[in-house]
Amino acid sequence: MKTPVIAIFDVGKTNKKLFLFNEQYKIVFERSARFTETVDEDGDPCENLESLRLSVFDSLHEVFRKAEFEVRAINFAAYGASLVYVDEDGRPLAPLYNYLKPYPEALQRKFYEDYGGAETVAFTTASPVLGSLNSGMQLYRTKYEHPELFDQIHYALHLPQYLSFLVSGRMYSDKTSIGCHTHLWDFTKNDYHEWVYREGIIDKLAPLARTDELYPASFPGNGYGVGVGLHDSSAALIPYLVSFYEPFVLISTGTWCISLNPFNHSPLTKAELEADCLCYMHYQGTPVKASRLFAGYEHEQQVKRIAEHFGQPSSRYRNMAYDRGLVDRLRKGGDPEPIGGKVSAFAQRKLSDYASFEEAYHRLIMDLVALQQVSTQLVIKGSRVKRIFVDGGFSKNALYMNLLADAFPEMEVFAASMAQATAIGAALAIHQSWNSKPIPNDLIELRFYARPDEKEKKENK
Repeated sequence: MKTPVIAIFDVGKTNKKLFLFNEQYKIVFERSARFTETVDEDGDPCENLESLRLSVFDSLHEVFRKAEFEVRAINFAAYGASLVYVDEDGRPLAPLYNYLKPYPEALQRKFYEDYGGAETVAFTTASPVLGSLNSGMQLYRTKYEHPELFDQIHYALHLPQYLSFLVSGRMYSDKTSIGCHTHLWDFTKNDYHEWVYREGIIDKLAPLARTDELYPASFPGNGYGVGVGLHDSSAALIPYLVSFYEPFVLISTGTWCISLNPFNHSPLTKAELEADCLCYMHYQGTPVKASRLFAGYEHEQQVKRIAEHFGQPSSRYRNMAYDRGLVDRLRKGGDPEPIGGKVSAFAQRKLSDYASFEEAYHRLIMDLVALQQVSTQLVIKGSRVKRIFVDGGFSKNALYMNLLADAFPEMEVFAASMAQATAIGAALAIHQSWNSKPIPNDLIELRFYARPDEKEKKENK
C-alpha cells in the first residue's frame, strides 16, 4: 500500500530543502542542497538559478522513483523580494538579482518624486522604503536602466511562482508574494498601486491565482496537482492560524525576528513605518501587521565578541541556565539607550564591566529583549491579543524566553516548536486538495513560560 504524500520545496537563501509529508504532516523523506552563489553583470552575488532549476527536477525524479509513496500534490515556499524575469517559454532572461543589491539613489529619488513622496508610497503599500528589498523597485530599475531587457520580459515571477511554473508550466502571481514589502500593492485600495499601471509594470505581472488552488502538472508523474507557491514568512504563519483561534502574535525568530499579528487590522501609521513595521499578506488575502528586528544577526555578532573577550567557545551560551538573581543584579546598573531603535544597547557596553561569559551573555539577552518588547508592542497595540508564540532559534533559549515572559506580564508567553513550519504551512494552504484526513491538533508543541512573580506565587503556596 503506497503512502499518500505531499512534496514541498522550501527554498531559503542558504538551504534548499525538499520534504515529503504524510497525511498526518509527519516528514517521511527529506533532501537538502546548498549551492554556490554566482554573480550578476555588476559582479554582485546572486542565486544560481540554473542549479536551483536542475535541483527541482533531480529531486522530483528521485521522489517519483520511490515506489512506497504516492505524490498527490506539490507546493513551494521561498524567500521573497526576488524576481525571475522570463520570456514566453519561461526561460530566464537575466540573473535572479539579490535583494541586497544597492539601489541607485538618483533613480529612487525620481520614483518617489513622481509618486507623491516616499512617505506616501510607504503608507499606501504598507512597507518601509527598502531599496531592492522592495521587489517592485527592481522592475522599475530594469525599465530605466535596461529598457531592452524590460521589453523582452513576458512576466516577472516571484521566486515561489517561478518554481511552481517549472512543474506546472503555468505562470501566476500570488498575493503573499505581491503583498510583501514589494511597493506593488496598494493596501488602501486592495489593488495594484497606481504606479504599477502608469509605468506599464502591470503587463509584466502574471495573473493573480488563489493560494489554495491546485493546477495540473506538466512534469511527468501521476495525476498530482501543483500549488502556486507562497512567500515563506506568510507560509510559516499558517500552522498557527489553523491551530489557534484566540488572537495571538507570532514572533518568528532567526536572522530577523519578525512579530506577526494577523488580528490587528488598523492601518499602518507613519510612526510604525519609521519603526520598520510593514504588512505581510495572509494566504487568504488579508493584511498581517508585522514588525522587524535584526536581532538574530546582532546576537550572532555580539556572542562572537563575548566569546573572544572571555576566551570561550561561541557555543557556550547554548545550554546556559537562566539566573534570576544575576538579572536582578544587572538591572540595578544604568542602561544606555538602544541605538536608533534598531540595535540594542549592548553594542555600546564595555565587556570589561562583566566578570564572566555568563554575566555578559545575560546582559546581551536583556538588551535584545528590551528591544524586542518595543518592536512586538508596535503590532500588539490596538488588538485583543493575549498570547505570544515564539518559534525559531530564540524559542530554544531559556534566557530569552524567561525575559520575554517578564517583559509581557499581561500575556501568556509560549515557546512553540514544530519541525519545518514554513514547509508545513505550504502544505496546509492546499490541505483540502490533497488530504482526506482532518488537520491534526498536535502540529505545534507549546511550552509555557510563566513570568517570575507567577512562579514565586506557586512555589510559596
